[in-house]
This record gives sequence, structure tokens and C-alpha cells, in this order.
Amino acid sequence: MSQNFLDNPTFLAELRRDMLRFANMQWRDQGQAEDAVQEALAGALQGKDRFDSRASVRTWVLSILKNKIIDELRRRIRERTVMVENENDDDLDAYFDARDHWSAESKPSAWASPQQAMENKRFWEVFDACLYRLPEASARIFTMREVLGFETDEICQTLAITTNNCWVQMHRARLALRACLEVNWFGEAA
Repeated sequence: MSQNFLDNPTFLAELRRDMLRFANMQWRDQGQAEDAVQEALAGALQGKDRFDSRASVRTWVLSILKNKIIDELRRRIRERTVMVENENDDDLDAYFDARDHWSAESKPSAWASPQQAMENKRFWEVFDACLYRLPEASARIFTMREVLGFETDEICQTLAITTNNCWVQMHRARLALRACLEVNWFGEAA
């Protein structure tokens, strides 16, 4: 590593904060998230001689964390400790009318300025809170797809689920995130 990232406490604090944020989205258990972050940082320190500067240090360390999380997910699947949640399809019916159009009560309102909202730190805090409220399986699939950039096949193989299940979970996660953001960020109540 051209520069030991431990020499820069500000960088390390920001990196660790982002790593914890990401790990908490995956585990929803502070202890497991802390363990994953510590293991990733220890792995980065042990492997610093193999860092070849093709990516930034931040990207490299986050990829170590991502791989630790994937390994743990695979281990859990092998042990059959991860259970696919059964979600109630009736909950989705409330958003649509008999013709499968948005019902009057749930029709999306016009968002004032999505670009400004995305740049707003507070928006991401609300987004994280909404993501955290999702069922664990849906949040994990959404994060793997939209944050980590996994392909559907990779998600299905890692979690041992069908493609259809993956897309249903993604659809439900997006609807729930949209509804949560509508109320807590873009809506009148916010």
C-alpha cells in the first residue's frame, strides 16, 4: 500500500463509519456488523502488501467487507439458518385499484426536486431508516442488487433463491421504500 491508511485518522474514521453503515444494512445486528468491519479492516492490514493501487484504498477495503459478508451469507445458507420470509401479497393490493392503477389514496405525489434530495445528507439518513424497516430478506436482496451491483443470477446463487423470488422481493422492497420515502421525506408529513 503506497500509504498506510491507519496514518490518516480522519480517513479511517470515515471509512469505518461507511463500512459500519453498510454492514448494519446487511446484518441488522450491531455486534455482527462490528465483527465484519473489524475482520475486513484486519484483512486489509494483513494484505496491504498485495494492494496494487488499481482501485482506491476505500474501494479495496469495502470490497473486502463485501466479500466477508458474501462468505457469511453462503455459510448461513449451507447451514440453513437463513429463512425466506413469507410476505403478505394483500398488503400490496392497497396501493392499486381494480384496474391495477394507482389508487387515489396511494397515487404518487410530485416530488419537488429529486436531484437536490439525493444530494442532501438528511435524505440518505431517512433512506437508511426506510431500508432498515424492510424485512431482512428484502433489504438484503435490494442492497445486493442496488448498492453492491450484483447481477440477479449472483444474488440467486448466493442466497439459494429463484429468479422469480428475487424479482418479487426487489419489487416489494422498491414499493416499500417508495411508500416510506413518500411519507418521511417527500410527503406532507415530512
